[in-house]
Amino acid sequence: MQLHRRQAQGLTLIELLLFIAVVGIALAAMLRVFTTATAASADPLIRRQQLAIAESLLHEVQLMPFTWCDPEDANVTTATSAAGCASLVEAPGPVENSETRYGPDYFNNVNDYAGFTMTGIRDITNAAVAGLSGYTASVAVTSAALDSLAAAEALRITVTVSGPDNSSVVLQGWRTRHAPTAPF
Repeated sequence: MQLHRRQAQGLTLIELLLFIAVVGIALAAMLRVFTTATAASADPLIRRQQLAIAESLLHEVQLMPFTWCDPEDANVTTATSAAGCASLVEAPGPVENSETRYGPDYFNNVNDYAGFTMTGIRDITNAAVAGLSGYTASVAVTSAALDSLAAAEALRITVTVSGPDNSSVVLQGWRTRHAPTAPF
């Protein structure tokens, strides 16, 4: 008489439990990755907006003249040092007269931006930029030596932008006195 062995089909209980445990651990790890990615997905948008605001403001400041005298000074086009100014020497610090970024008497020199701040981003016409009310920006302008240039010949411009999530971006740029008698 021959005995026929039946081949076992299916899984044992131990194999099934091990399979469930391994799959459960893998799913938990993947869920954690997805949760972290989802929680941080808004951050790149805020960071990009901060960077765009900071770049724009830094570019705006760097395009301003860096003259010995205020552009409204009578000797602005002839002065070769601050001593040559008739009355309005240009230096980082308080803005002279009633100059503001928004006019009617606009900032007219890099130094005018020293200490400038805005809460809620506004364009040059003082109109609020939609969607950017939760951001703040500030500008610091300081004299600083740059390589072979003396401190009086270079300015360090630091723009700091804070976002609605309390993060901030800081950009620094330089402005040299390459045309000290060109008022515009």
